[in-house]
Amino acid sequence: MTYGKRPLEGVRVLDFTRVYSGPYCTMMLADLGAEVIKVEKNGTGDDTRAFMPMKDGESGYYLYLNRNKKSIALDMKKKESVEIVYRLAEWADVAVENFSPGVAERLGIGYDDLKKKNPAIIYGSISGFGQNGPYRCKPAYDVVCQAMGGFMSLTGEAGGKPYKLGPSIVDASAGIHMAFAIVSALFYREKTGVGQFIDIGMMDTAFSTLENFVVTKTLTGVTPTRNGNANLGSAPFNSYRTRDGYVTIAVANNSLFDKLTTVMDRRDLLQDERLDQNYKRKMNEDILDVIIEEWTQNYTTKEICDMLDAAGVPVGPILGIDELISDPHLKEREMLVEIDSPVVGKVIYPGNPIKYSETKVDRFESAPGLGENTKEILAVCGYENREIEELMSKGII
Repeated sequence: MTYGKRPLEGVRVLDFTRVYSGPYCTMMLADLGAEVIKVEKNGTGDDTRAFMPMKDGESGYYLYLNRNKKSIALDMKKKESVEIVYRLAEWADVAVENFSPGVAERLGIGYDDLKKKNPAIIYGSISGFGQNGPYRCKPAYDVVCQAMGGFMSLTGEAGGKPYKLGPSIVDASAGIHMAFAIVSALFYREKTGVGQFIDIGMMDTAFSTLENFVVTKTLTGVTPTRNGNANLGSAPFNSYRTRDGYVTIAVANNSLFDKLTTVMDRRDLLQDERLDQNYKRKMNEDILDVIIEEWTQNYTTKEICDMLDAAGVPVGPILGIDELISDPHLKEREMLVEIDSPVVGKVIYPGNPIKYSETKVDRFESAPGLGENTKEILAVCGYENREIEELMSKGII
């Protein structure tokens, strides 16, 4: 590997992923400077090339998740395509796939296959349920893993219908965990020279992020359930109606409750034995939430936020997408990046949340067209022009 101004500059990634979890992982690596070659199905490519929103035949979904990458289109049912992958594996530091378990092996591009070509390769596999266990071969999308990983049992109004979180958060979580695992494995390889296989299951990542819900059951015997926007361990910690909408207020200790009661001009609440400690406030949050909402409904959301911000009480409006894409804080944090697509023109996307002091995350190039870089990539792998033309004539690329 070589090193540059971006933290992963010089790292070379062979990307077999599609849809969300895998492409989110490799997008993170590409944002940090890795050279990512996306291997797509010849003719159709990643499924998300047909996902909404669409404009001029281009998918905004695909464009976002595949920025900063290069694309090679192959027919993986042909032996010549597998041979191309083997030559790319010799070039790569990392390979990532999110097929169902067993698919990569059937194609001849599993870990053991690529390891023969590059013993030091780091190979990451994301799947719904991991490489072993009773659910191993069960197909999954994010919503299935939100359901089976615990999220949907905890999301929604008390006693109401279970809901998934709005975004595909388990896909993203699996991608983030894989990116972290890959960078850790690169660090280990720098010290030892040894590559390895990484297995990430989406259900596992969902379960691992259940905060204090699991320990509530195992420690106390109480089974957590859906509870709207309330917090399992603290109160007041909820969304409250205002004169013109809603506001979220989060109070998790006595000091903050003291500040809140001062702003509300309800210092008497501090003397209420039902509310003088956090655990008591949680036990009596129905009473407390009524009191707080009686107060918040007298003011606009902005007025509540201004008063509580001044007092140092955690508070926030519920911002919609329209507000977020013009938010001054996100602009200053460089979280609104404009990417110029050759097909649809300039589009605003979320930036990368990682901010370094010494290295940069400043590359935001448009996602590639299907197979756009095929010839360039084959040339890097040592293919001559006549060989490339022959592969084209056979429909392999």
